[in-house]
Amino acid sequence: MTELPRQLMNHPLDPVTAREIAEVRRIVDRAGLVTEHTRFVYVGLDEPSKQEVLGGTDARRFRVLLLDLATQVSRDVLVDLAGGEVARNDVLDTVTGGQLPVLDEEFELVEQLLAKDERWLAALAERGLDVADVRVAPLSAGVYADEYPDEAGRRLLRGLAFRQDHPADPAWAHPIDGLVAYVDTINRAVDRVIDTGPVPIPAASGNYEDPEVSGPPRRTLRPIEISQPEGVSFQLDGNLLTWENWSVRVGFDAREGLLLHQLGFAGRPIIYRASIAEMVVPYADPSPVRSWQNYFDTGEYLVGRYANSLERGCDCLGEITYLEAVIADEAGNPARCATRCASTRRTSASCGSTPTCGPVRRRPAASAGW
Repeated sequence: MTELPRQLMNHPLDPVTAREIAEVRRIVDRAGLVTEHTRFVYVGLDEPSKQEVLGGTDARRFRVLLLDLATQVSRDVLVDLAGGEVARNDVLDTVTGGQLPVLDEEFELVEQLLAKDERWLAALAERGLDVADVRVAPLSAGVYADEYPDEAGRRLLRGLAFRQDHPADPAWAHPIDGLVAYVDTINRAVDRVIDTGPVPIPAASGNYEDPEVSGPPRRTLRPIEISQPEGVSFQLDGNLLTWENWSVRVGFDAREGLLLHQLGFAGRPIIYRASIAEMVVPYADPSPVRSWQNYFDTGEYLVGRYANSLERGCDCLGEITYLEAVIADEAGNPARCATRCASTRRTSASCGSTPTCGPVRRRPAASAGW
């Protein structure tokens, strides 16, 4: 990729730059922590404390979560960017501390492994299904050591199945219930398949972009035009946004997504830090297939990595300023997560598919609706 221009850091909460991420990777590699099997699960700014920020610190530290797919070792690493060294290197106990967030490549791996498992294929055949038409949503498993003592410390995903009637079909509309598989992604093995028997698969289409499903597009809405001939009312200095008496620092993190710091009004502090700390989705289904289903979208899946880049004249109209965010991919290299573009006054546009953050691939249709 083309390296992004480096901005001089003048505030400890300035956005992460591509050059900083590249330097963090270099430091971690130089410390002997990177092999061909190493995956950078997360790289993000280790924010200074509130007292340090208000005191004017210039420290830039990064937290790096590493997973070695060969040795099964998980690490929590702290990198001192100014000192050019690893300040902390903790090997995690996955039995007591749990697993690192799910890797993007693991989503694809689970479906590939199940497509060759005889138990899985037999369960699909009993339901009259072709494995080529089945998408798998590989989900964070949790640990149920009381029921399955051998799960402790292992990196497992539990896969739920969905039928996809054609390549553009949203498979979520056709859940294949009564069936779940437990997959060990490190050892690339299907641990167990639970099949409680066939259940009727919903046949209704979920493709609401199909006029046969949602009806013809509306023709009653009149054009809208948004313009500010004298320019915008806000000012953006780096990541410091000011508007009227309001001020806020806008940031972005691969785990939490949008970050807001030092929100104030007329010079008075209101909120020091705001973010989506976690988004929990408990399904509370007692069946043996779904009793474990309980998502933690921020901590387990790093929702910020799946942000879509906005498109000029498509997602927003009028005088628009887009902010750029940079994260690390699973190889530890910098990747764009959004684009900064010039203002636009286009009043209409046909929106195509928007790219996901950086080089991160889209999940299969069955798991793309998060």
